[in-house]
Amino acid sequence: MRKFISLVRKRHIRYDWGLCRSKKKAFMVVVCTLMLYITYRTANFQPSLTKVFPLSYTGLKGLPYGIIEDKSDFELKPIWATTNSKLKANGSSSHNLLAMPVGLKQKQNVNTIVQKFLQENFTVILFHYDGKLDGWWDLKWSKKAVHIVANNQTKWWFAKRFLHPASVSLYDYVFLWDEDLGVQHFNPKRYINIVKEEGLEISQPALDSKSTDIHHRITVRRKKLKFHRVYDSKSSLKCSMASKGPPCAGFVEGMAPVFSKAAWHCVWHLIQNDLVHGWGMDMKLGYCAQGLRNVGIVDSEYVLHQGIQTLGGPSANKTSNDVNLAKSRRVVDTRIEIRRQSTSELEIFKRRWEKAVKEDKNWVDPFLKRKQAHK
Repeated sequence: MRKFISLVRKRHIRYDWGLCRSKKKAFMVVVCTLMLYITYRTANFQPSLTKVFPLSYTGLKGLPYGIIEDKSDFELKPIWATTNSKLKANGSSSHNLLAMPVGLKQKQNVNTIVQKFLQENFTVILFHYDGKLDGWWDLKWSKKAVHIVANNQTKWWFAKRFLHPASVSLYDYVFLWDEDLGVQHFNPKRYINIVKEEGLEISQPALDSKSTDIHHRITVRRKKLKFHRVYDSKSSLKCSMASKGPPCAGFVEGMAPVFSKAAWHCVWHLIQNDLVHGWGMDMKLGYCAQGLRNVGIVDSEYVLHQGIQTLGGPSANKTSNDVNLAKSRRVVDTRIEIRRQSTSELEIFKRRWEKAVKEDKNWVDPFLKRKQAHK
């Protein structure tokens, strides 16, 4: 019986292929061709299913994929529907974010900054490092902002924990600014227009020459330019036109950086979980901008860096009038201790970078390759 069935199948297959090869029966040729095509597509369909799901779906296979919303923002949502909330939902929403570490001592300056950004429909999130949240409620815009409180934590500590790329994925640009910036000559809308036109993934407003704590002269404003990427060799002995990397080219400092959505996704991963001050990280930001040409200083929109240090308290020798108390071993100069820890963390970060580069055999330094090409 089995031999009979096998014989019938073989004859049936030969008969089908005979039909396909027959020139007289064009219709059967079309049918066979269509069947072969369907068979091929079916065989190759299953492997392609694995390409549909993004990396964020890993570990979530217990859920139906369509239920996952992997993007978020900091827009405040009403807990009941009102006419105003419906109008806001239908209108244009904010696409840029201003995030700042703030203390109550800089309240007036922060108020000036925030009001400028709110005029351009920014979302505002404040990181309160002094724990004094109640002192802000008298400002009209305060209830529209997002407030996060954690005592004596730095900007980078807050950013690592509360500015996850998924949480800011709907914003085109993230402004991660310090609180001691003067914005008399700064307009957020004009700034963003320049950044978009020039394709700057990571940028900062230039610093007014009257600013204090100018650590790298590349950030100083050039009056006749709209923006610049490289250092003015006439202003320093450390940099020259031959310099190809930070802090002479492709560099922004940590007090007023602005990141595109793509750049922030990279920078967030660059921020170390356990290093709080972020020293040395500005030297590596260019790797997150897909090239040094995508990092720049905007000159036409500039700020005044006031250099007011409030995190951790003022220096002990500036606050104590008691000479004996100042000489006491019990008095701790917080500014000195902070600088000591920052320096220590800088060395740790350098060693981690060197170790990571050495261990990743597939990684190629794009800036080193560029330097060798210019030799």
